[in-house]
Amino acid sequence: MSAKPRVIILGGCGFIGRNLVQFLAQNGLVSKIRVADKVLPDLAGLSKKQTEIFKSDLVEYKQSNLAREAMVAKVFDSSEGAWDYVINLAGETKYSQTDEVYKENILDVSTTCGNAAAKAGVKRFIEVSTTQVYDADKKPSSETAKLKPWTKLAKAKLQAEEALRGIKGLNLIVVRPAIVYGPGDITGITPRLITGAVYKYLNETMEFLWDKDLKINTVHVYDAVAALWHLTSNGTVGDVYNLADENDTDQGTVNKLLEPIFGIKTGFMGNMKSKLATAVAMKTVAETANEKHLKPWSDLCKSKGVVNTPLTPYLDEELLYNNPLSIDGSKITKIGFTYKHPKMTEAHLRETIAYFTELNFFPKDLA
Repeated sequence: MSAKPRVIILGGCGFIGRNLVQFLAQNGLVSKIRVADKVLPDLAGLSKKQTEIFKSDLVEYKQSNLAREAMVAKVFDSSEGAWDYVINLAGETKYSQTDEVYKENILDVSTTCGNAAAKAGVKRFIEVSTTQVYDADKKPSSETAKLKPWTKLAKAKLQAEEALRGIKGLNLIVVRPAIVYGPGDITGITPRLITGAVYKYLNETMEFLWDKDLKINTVHVYDAVAALWHLTSNGTVGDVYNLADENDTDQGTVNKLLEPIFGIKTGFMGNMKSKLATAVAMKTVAETANEKHLKPWSDLCKSKGVVNTPLTPYLDEELLYNNPLSIDGSKITKIGFTYKHPKMTEAHLRETIAYFTELNFFPKDLA
């Protein structure tokens, strides 16, 4: 019987990374996990279960700036044995940052780590990109769809993909997930959960821009991490794989789930009204919404004893445009992968809230 593989997870303290570490540990799939991240596990907002796993002998943590070659060399040190797989979940996750920030924290991280992986001869280097690289379209984008990134972050991700393809000897697989949600999610569906809590606090109807049919396709983080692992042994080097569930999530889907969770009414401004509102300046629309949501969220947290939280209802201007995210995630199913969470449910969203409530990041007794 062959030894279980040794894995490096770049950005392993992040949302997807921590869930991947937990998945690998609980299923006994690896003999060693080396986590490289700027953030210390104790400051990352891990769950109690995840903290135990990170402190176990299975996991080795290295604090690293992965844009720096000297630090990356230490991460890839193989004096105790060769590394089989590298999964890159590192990189900037905030929107509307400067080109310099994206170059260092996405492009430089990917290329520096990609070169080290090629030199180390790893069997698979899994680069986790984004489906925002596709031209926004109501029709589902497959892996061969037109590429037209619609956020600055996505532009940098696409540049990283292209740079990695140019590295000789790198066994590259690119993964493009739709909106990833689930326990630990801060930037995907969770801002809508927070906004729902704010409108419960304000006792007002929650209205979103555009209409209920605007696609915001999703994949549960448990499926995302299982897919990443599936690709280490089943994915074809050089290929791209989308990750998106069968839910075909749109704004209406999410709102229907938010209503019973928070006991609120929701609605939409509609396309005509939204176009009028955004024709002058989307920046103003974003600022107005953030002014309305941020103070009530702060007041709500204080009233419930939540002193410090990474969660925010802040809406980024880049994400407010009428850009449908419609993704075909079926290619990976043709190589034996099954989405075990094909439909977003109220229980899934409540599990996310429970994760943050346990950490005292989300006010108790709201949902």
